[in-house]
Amino acid sequence: MRSSGTQVHPLDGVRILDLFAGPGGLDVAAHFLGYKSIGIEWDQNACQTRYAAGLPTFHADVSVMRETRFDEIPTSVDILAGGPPCQSFSVAGRGAGRAALDTVKEFIHRLVGGEDESRIDGDLHGLGVDPRAALVLEPLRWLLKAIETEGRDPYRVIVLEQVPAVLPLWDVYAQLLRSGEGRLNGVKYEADCWELKTEQFGVPQTRTRAVLVARLAGSGAIERPEASHLPFNVRRGQGNATQAQMLPTDSGAEPCWLSMAEALDTASSLTGSSIDISRLRTEGKTKFFVVSNYGSNGDPKRRGRRLSSEPAFTVTGKVSRNKLYKNVADYEAGKSDRFTIPESGVLQTFPHNFPWSGKDQAQQVGNAVPPRLGMHVLSEVLRGTVPSKDELTRSRTWPNVPGTTADELRAIGCGDQSQCPPNGHKTGRATRKPAPSPAHLRTTPQNE
Repeated sequence: MRSSGTQVHPLDGVRILDLFAGPGGLDVAAHFLGYKSIGIEWDQNACQTRYAAGLPTFHADVSVMRETRFDEIPTSVDILAGGPPCQSFSVAGRGAGRAALDTVKEFIHRLVGGEDESRIDGDLHGLGVDPRAALVLEPLRWLLKAIETEGRDPYRVIVLEQVPAVLPLWDVYAQLLRSGEGRLNGVKYEADCWELKTEQFGVPQTRTRAVLVARLAGSGAIERPEASHLPFNVRRGQGNATQAQMLPTDSGAEPCWLSMAEALDTASSLTGSSIDISRLRTEGKTKFFVVSNYGSNGDPKRRGRRLSSEPAFTVTGKVSRNKLYKNVADYEAGKSDRFTIPESGVLQTFPHNFPWSGKDQAQQVGNAVPPRLGMHVLSEVLRGTVPSKDELTRSRTWPNVPGTTADELRAIGCGDQSQCPPNGHKTGRATRKPAPSPAHLRTTPQNE
């Protein structure tokens, strides 16, 4: 976040390439750990947030960038990261990708085996595989591209995340990376993958992610990131509880996780905070409960409930539909409130003053990787340590970004807009409604 007076180009010293970057969850994590990153993001709204935050960005389709603009990626990049779209794998979606897991595994082997990529693409299209599901192949394509491009070194570190259903694919990735076979050309990695629960890493939200971590062989064994908190029991023995029994009571138990109330209280107390939760305070204490937009235990009419002393539900693009109540009387009277965008960002562990911009901000928040989880994963794979207390404290506030910096990054990311995704910008008065963008270009991750 340097001012233009330092005469440092925004892409100088970039180490991390973030595919499907969204508004910047992994980039925010990298910043507070002292690493510079650049993201590739298709969605113009997410790009607007990234520019305002001072995050270097290419407004581009990931596959197009790899095929025709690979030389624009700084040669200093040695860490490949990303979270491919997960709509078709997510349990919140229709699950077409889950049914295609075995098919996608086959295509992973074919890619590494050296089959012609155009033939692979044709077969994928012919089988009717959801194009978004096929995008989990993109990190592998980028890895192979770096190995096969003269003047480029193999990525030193790889970090990928997705919904838990994708763990079997990450396991195939890990096996192949350890083998060095085929197009890997003898380049071997130490690699492992796990399911990580975000609340165990200080995120005030329950969310499970499938994470793959790999490092060039000879750099030491891969260790699972060390949890800082205990897991939260999302079922809590409610089973067949009635609606009345699901309303909040005071248990008096000490929490073993970071709660919504604690996270919001801390954010609201920071200098210049954009978080004001006075509306949720009773007798000087932040106390409320949340009724989810989603059903519970398979019943769409039975909404789950969380106390303010507990972690939030998974923050999705529909987070603004969750209803907040200060007490049971307000619930019975239908007097509800909603999380604001900054509050939703804090529950994702974004800084309280992160400059959310553009449209569809709730979707941007829900799409993002929680930065606190990213800090733990990146710190372990890059440094073999947990993030320091000072780093975690500093991550609550985002540095001020001059408008000149945002403008410079916009010029780098969009330029004359000729290389941006189709219909990625609205210019002038449209005489007709733009046609929907092709499905294979919709590369913003949907982390539901």
